[in-house]
Amino acid sequence: MTSFARFGVVGGGAWGTALAQLLAADGAPVLLWAREAEVTAAINAEHRNPLFLPGAPLSPSLRATGDLADLAGLDALLVVVPVPYLRAVLADLPTDTAPLIFCSKGMEAGSFAFPVDIARALFPERPLAVLSGPTFAHEVAAGLPTAITLAAADPAIADALARALARPHFRPYASTDMIGAEIGGAVKNILAIACGIVDGAGLGLNARAALISRGFAEMTRFGLARGAQAETLAGLAGLGDLVLTCTSSNSRNFALGQGLGRGESAAVLMRDRRTVAEGAFSAPVIAEAARAGGIDMPITDTVARLVAGETGVAQAIQALLSRPLRREGA
Repeated sequence: MTSFARFGVVGGGAWGTALAQLLAADGAPVLLWAREAEVTAAINAEHRNPLFLPGAPLSPSLRATGDLADLAGLDALLVVVPVPYLRAVLADLPTDTAPLIFCSKGMEAGSFAFPVDIARALFPERPLAVLSGPTFAHEVAAGLPTAITLAAADPAIADALARALARPHFRPYASTDMIGAEIGGAVKNILAIACGIVDGAGLGLNARAALISRGFAEMTRFGLARGAQAETLAGLAGLGDLVLTCTSSNSRNFALGQGLGRGESAAVLMRDRRTVAEGAFSAPVIAEAARAGGIDMPITDTVARLVAGETGVAQAIQALLSRPLRREGA
C-alpha cells in the first residue's frame, strides 16, 4: 500500500508555512522551500515566519531552504506557489516520482491552464493531486479544526495522501475530481473580491447573500462546462470555501474588495500588499476563458474590469442590477 511520510513544501508564504507547520507539529521532519532569504533564515534560526505568518510559532522539526534541489528524494511535495510564477518554479524542481499536491488557486494567463494542467505537461508520468477547501492559514497553523478536499485522479493515491495529511484537527476528504477542486478554489477568490466590494460600499447583507448565491451559479456553470462534478462544487472545495472567503476580512481577496468598495485604487491596494490576493490575477483570466467558451459569468467579468480600473464601483453595481430578469435556474 502506498504511504507518504516525508513531505516537502514548495512556497514559504502564509499558506505554505501553515501547511508545513501542520505536518511538522508532531515532530515530523518537514522541509520548506522559500524564495525569500529572510524567510528561510527566520524559520531556521527563530522558528517563525514574521514576513508572512507573524505570531505563529513553528516546530523545530520544520526546516527551510532556498535551494529547490534539496527537495529531491522526499515522498511528496505540497506546491504553494502563486499561479503566475508556478511554471517557472516547477521547471526547476528535482526530477523524481514524488507526487505533487497543488495548493495554489488560479488559472494561468494565455494558456487557460490550471496548476495540474501545467504540471501534467511538464511531468506526464508524475502523480498529481489538489488540496483545496475552506482554510485560513493562521487557523491551520494554530491547530484549529479544518476540513478540506484532497483530489487525485487515482483513488488509491487520493486515499493514501488523505491519510498521510490527516491530523486530529485536520480532516481531508478524498476525491477524484481535480478539475472541480481547482475551479472551486479559483472562482471563489474572485467572488470573495465581489463580496468585499459589497461590504466596502455599504450595500448590506441582503446584497452579499444574493451575490454569494448568484456567484455560486457562475462557479457551477463554469465548472460543469469544463468537466467538474457538481458534488465537488457543492462541497468543501467549492461552496465551503466560497462561504468562508466571502464572509471574513481575514480573506485577502475579501479585504481587497473592501478597499475597492470604499473607492480605493486596485493598483494601490495590490502594490501595498506583501501577500497575494489570488482573485485579482484569476479574474481577468477566467473572465476571458468564460467568454471564449460562451459561459455567462457577469460577476466575474465585473470584478475583472474593476481590478483593471476599466469601470467604477457605482457603474459596475448599476450594470449588474440592470441585467435582464431571468429564471433562477438559468
